[in-house]
Amino acid sequence: MAEAVPVRCPACLRENGYAAPVFPCACGSPVTPPLDLAAPPLPLTHRTWSDAWVAVRCTACGRVSEWPHPELGCASCGTVVQIPVHPVETGTGSGIGSGIGVRDGLPPRPGVRGQGREADPARPGAPRRDESAGADGVSGASGTPGPAPGQPSAAPVARPAFRPVTIRTARDAVATAALYLRWLGFQDVRQPDGRPIPSAAVDLRAPGLVAQVDPTTAPAGLRAVECVWLNGLTASATSVYFALAGYTEDARSRADDLGIPLFVMDLTGMPQPVNDPADQLVGAGA
Repeated sequence: MAEAVPVRCPACLRENGYAAPVFPCACGSPVTPPLDLAAPPLPLTHRTWSDAWVAVRCTACGRVSEWPHPELGCASCGTVVQIPVHPVETGTGSGIGSGIGVRDGLPPRPGVRGQGREADPARPGAPRRDESAGADGVSGASGTPGPAPGQPSAAPVARPAFRPVTIRTARDAVATAALYLRWLGFQDVRQPDGRPIPSAAVDLRAPGLVAQVDPTTAPAGLRAVECVWLNGLTASATSVYFALAGYTEDARSRADDLGIPLFVMDLTGMPQPVNDPADQLVGAGA
């Protein structure tokens, strides 16, 4: 990850540390979106899959590719903001992408997830996506259950850096949440009964865990947080919530009272804790 920079939330004016994600260019060099910190971040009130991409030029090979636009969830009020990025210097491939198009014909490098989509040189401003896609499976993990959120955090758990998967569909969001829970140490994370993923929230279960993933473009509300808490209480398990569009103020307040970890996911596939129970869960692990 790049060095963290301060980003001020336009809603509550709190400064949050943000490290721009690093993506793998087709040439093998790391690519980081050039953040425009002089421009104010914009609150994200409505998210669409097709309009959340930004053109970035690789400094090593000069290739212009489309990557998910940098986003940040405020740790204080839960507002999700989109961080401005400097446009590419030439007209080729500049601007935000317009959805999944023709594949660019470049095979993804082995072992690389989330390769970017190329800007078509024959059609300036009309981006083309690559071969990569989000993971489909959500089962399997390693680790052992640990302290519940809300209790004093133990020493930070040594674990490798989380490798995010680019989110393009609701299924990718669920798969990303499952991968993150496995990274935290929960075992055998899976979707109950293997039901198809709807547009509403989706349950994920593991021993000692009840998680809910909301892939919609509306902030998760009070009722959603209370429902996942009740499900966890019934199963004597830790309750965790993941959302793409953040949370309402009532939902955040109730989650703090109940000790429910809340995470916001951006399109880069990197979940971010937005309350103290989530910070404790990340620090102590499962």
